[in-house]
Amino acid sequence: MASEIRIFGIRHHGPGSARRLVEALDELRPSMVLIEGPSDASDLLPMLADPAMVPPAALLTYAADDPTRSIFWPFATYSPEYQAACWAVRSGATARFIDLPASWRLAPPPSEESAETEAEATDGAPEAEPDAEVQMLERDPVGVLAKAGGYEDGESWWRDIIEENPKPGPVFAAITEAMTALREASTPVQGKEAAREAHMRLEIAKAAKETEGAIAVVCGAWHVPALRAKVSTTADRALLKGAPRQKIMATWAPWTSPRLAFASGYGAGVAAPGWCAHLWVAPRHEIATRWLARIAGALRDEGHLVSTASVIEAERLAVSIAALRGRPAPGFEELREAAIACLCFGESLVWQTIAQHLLIGGEVGRIPDNVPLAPLLEDLQREQKRVRLKPEALDRELAIDLRSESGVDRSTLLHRLTLLGVPWGKLADAGRSRGTFRERWVLRWEPEFAVRLVENLVYGPTIAQAAAGRISAEFDKASDLKALANLVFSALTARLPDAVERGIALIEQRAAQTSDCLELLAALPPLADTVRYGQARPTDADQLAFLLTRILVQGALALPYAARGLDQGAAATMRGVILSADGAVTLAEIGGDEQKAWRQALRALIEDTQVAPLIAGASARLLYEAEELSPDDAAMLLGRALSPGRAVADAAGFFEGFFEGGGERLIHDRGLRDAVDRWMQSLDEQHFTEHLPLFRRAFSNLDRMQRRRLLDALFGRASAGLPGRTLAPNVEEIWPRHLERLTAILTAGPANE
Repeated sequence: MASEIRIFGIRHHGPGSARRLVEALDELRPSMVLIEGPSDASDLLPMLADPAMVPPAALLTYAADDPTRSIFWPFATYSPEYQAACWAVRSGATARFIDLPASWRLAPPPSEESAETEAEATDGAPEAEPDAEVQMLERDPVGVLAKAGGYEDGESWWRDIIEENPKPGPVFAAITEAMTALREASTPVQGKEAAREAHMRLEIAKAAKETEGAIAVVCGAWHVPALRAKVSTTADRALLKGAPRQKIMATWAPWTSPRLAFASGYGAGVAAPGWCAHLWVAPRHEIATRWLARIAGALRDEGHLVSTASVIEAERLAVSIAALRGRPAPGFEELREAAIACLCFGESLVWQTIAQHLLIGGEVGRIPDNVPLAPLLEDLQREQKRVRLKPEALDRELAIDLRSESGVDRSTLLHRLTLLGVPWGKLADAGRSRGTFRERWVLRWEPEFAVRLVENLVYGPTIAQAAAGRISAEFDKASDLKALANLVFSALTARLPDAVERGIALIEQRAAQTSDCLELLAALPPLADTVRYGQARPTDADQLAFLLTRILVQGALALPYAARGLDQGAAATMRGVILSADGAVTLAEIGGDEQKAWRQALRALIEDTQVAPLIAGASARLLYEAEELSPDDAAMLLGRALSPGRAVADAAGFFEGFFEGGGERLIHDRGLRDAVDRWMQSLDEQHFTEHLPLFRRAFSNLDRMQRRRLLDALFGRASAGLPGRTLAPNVEEIWPRHLERLTAILTAGPANE
């Protein structure tokens, strides 16, 4: 006796489809349930019904030799496929996937030669690329029908047109009839889609031979007409002949509600996972009431005043809108419009403040402990439990105190994952956190992180081993001292002592082999960060501190020669490296002979006429800030740089190097301000006019208030709140035009040029 085969066309991730499907399965009581999904992962299908499995979850398949080739099949609680699998396990029925095996889908693309052979076999006719309309039909045919019926939301259409039908049988018959009409009007499927349907037909025929009971087939509504079509087994096998093979691995991975909104795996993305979840859990007659109550709660959490009376009025308005549109009950559109009108004060922007959380949500699924995960995924779960960090799909701030053992453990895990290309946490204010005992992270879990972890299996089976292996590989690729120093810092923060030791040895070796001044000085900032950060960690940074001073002296000796004869671009690069290196000297608190060698190198740059003025000006500023130059010495250098006969470009370079980013220094530094003021008063009108653009550039970074404070300090006005000086009595008589122009410059700023 032939088995009864019933094909149920559903909308992927559709709560209405899931509810009707469960009703139909309860009526049919099949002995076998066939589900659209990779047939070579059927052994994992019963795990969906494990009580410890908390959707959303995704079936992850990846190539054993190349984890970067991977595919996810996500499931939500309201997914018909998930409910079909759970029903089969509860009822003792056999559950199988019947779609193309993942081993076929993940096979590497054919070579050019095989592609040419395949083209010849098909008379050279390439596979036609479906247009956008056909792609939409294949991805979400129910959504196409909903739009044709004037609905924005496919679930509201399904509930109104399909679910209100009191009998489950005609529901799927009507869907089959609609899909048949759509497919007759569209282009016939080709290529992979045709192969998928051929494979599913073969699997259905195979199942019919293995059982005498009824068989339920759960697939996307688009495929129903093709699976019901009478196609010979020979033709289907011929279509699948020569399919490529690839060894794969498969497991379950946690998924998130936001990721359900993307088209992945089963094709149709869910525009509003939160709305779909609500439709699944809410009784039919309470859908509108409960949804509006959730909206009101979300608005109250945001500080808005929402009364119970307003919620009642919103429901009445939604019912009225639905009646005007000829719909049996309010759907998503009616409830949204009523909420905006009655609860959001008519402002759609107020609705937008809660829409993300309400419609998308932030749920993260959980996987049972007995699921065979990839080793790195298993170790991640163990580490998450150990440090008590729960993955969440929405941004969450986490403050860590490195003085506690738990804080160090959490920080270490997040840093190691960052090394593996899994930025579960992003360090906020990373520069300010270095050298302190506190870190502030922003955590957000993304499902694709599971794939990235699998890709790192080549480096080791645990998080610690994989991080050490990956950074070791990065050491081999590092081409300069700065890259090596940054890697050592990363290894230190991730508590990888063997990697730190190897990195220090490589830095020492590289430093001994190079004489490139730029490379030596560029390595100082990350080395100083490492030394400073090491004070907040249980580590010995003495060796690294010694290496830092050694590289500093080596770079200081090479600096006077490396800074000569540079063009404008190279001089700007060298100036930036010098400023960063000086900051590293201050950060690491380097003193003694090493500091003296560095200051001597800076002084040599000032006195060398072959050094670019931009570099000389920056060096002079650094020495002045270190109190190695007096205000009068600084003013003398400025005067010499801007003396008559000196090229304006050279003068501009020195002036920019000394004052760029430091114009506010003149507000607070009375000695420098007085010295510069005396020098500027010594200029005649012609030279002052020539150098006017330089002065404007130096003060361009000051806002209007800062410029006012500078004038107050300059003229000794009490409103400055700063020590000023009184100008000589005859200044305004000697230089009236000079002061008038200077005042206009400082008060107007570059915006009014």
